[in-house]
Amino acid sequence: MAVGRHLSSMNKHRSKWKDMTFIAAMDHSGGSTGGVLERYGQEYTEENKMDLVHDMRLRMINNHNFNSSYIQAAIVYKDSVDRGIVNVLERKGIKTYLKIDSGCNEDGTLKQFPVKQMISYAKNYGCIGTKMRSIVKTTEILDKVLEQQFTLATTIYKAGLMPIIEPEIPIDHPKKDLLEKLLDARLRAFLEKYTGMCILKLTLPEESNQYLHTSKSPKVHKLVGLSGGYDNKEACERLSKNSNMTASFSRALSEHLYYTDSEEYFDVAITKNITNIYKAANSGNES
Repeated sequence: MAVGRHLSSMNKHRSKWKDMTFIAAMDHSGGSTGGVLERYGQEYTEENKMDLVHDMRLRMINNHNFNSSYIQAAIVYKDSVDRGIVNVLERKGIKTYLKIDSGCNEDGTLKQFPVKQMISYAKNYGCIGTKMRSIVKTTEILDKVLEQQFTLATTIYKAGLMPIIEPEIPIDHPKKDLLEKLLDARLRAFLEKYTGMCILKLTLPEESNQYLHTSKSPKVHKLVGLSGGYDNKEACERLSKNSNMTASFSRALSEHLYYTDSEEYFDVAITKNITNIYKAANSGNES
């Protein structure tokens, strides 16, 4: 499909995305997996941690409330795709985005990774898009982060996939508010030059509706907030104050889920997390 026709087609479906079903972030890899399992209350070794975190994800996905009425899509990691997670999600009507980056350099920019290889992999396994996460640590690095993200997004979009652009501002950054204002302005400047569409995944902002104007760009298919370490309650409170933003939560989605939970208790806990996120996303919805 030509890029122009693809852009037109996606714009026609923007209203579908404004129902504020959310994106589950389930793409922990390498370094972050240990923390996930520790919060889950499960002991692990370097040899078995990927097996255990996959089992945790399947337990979440197989819950009856983990469904397309609440969750539009999930971001997944290559290891999970190799284990068949895309098919499990598709049976529930949930689409997938593939995390394709290999982590960040010390300055927050993306490490080099095999872009074309990861694009082919995503398409071969039926993913509808990709995700790349950078970290915005300083005002000086911001443009470098965005230049890298939008350059890669152009390649990804031309290949027929929807790129999720994630320039994360740490929630404990001493100048978080200032960085968010600058990020908002620079995103608009980069979007002016960008020729495709994208999903923006941004840290829940200090100022409500900080990114509202940016979210209305015809090149922004969806604006999603990342929880970034906020607990479910605070993440949902912040999300509810932002129109046109839905969630792409990880920690706030898996909060209070434990390896030792009975199925009954696990069901109660994950249902509460899912419904809280969905309600928060819809309470701030703007048509």
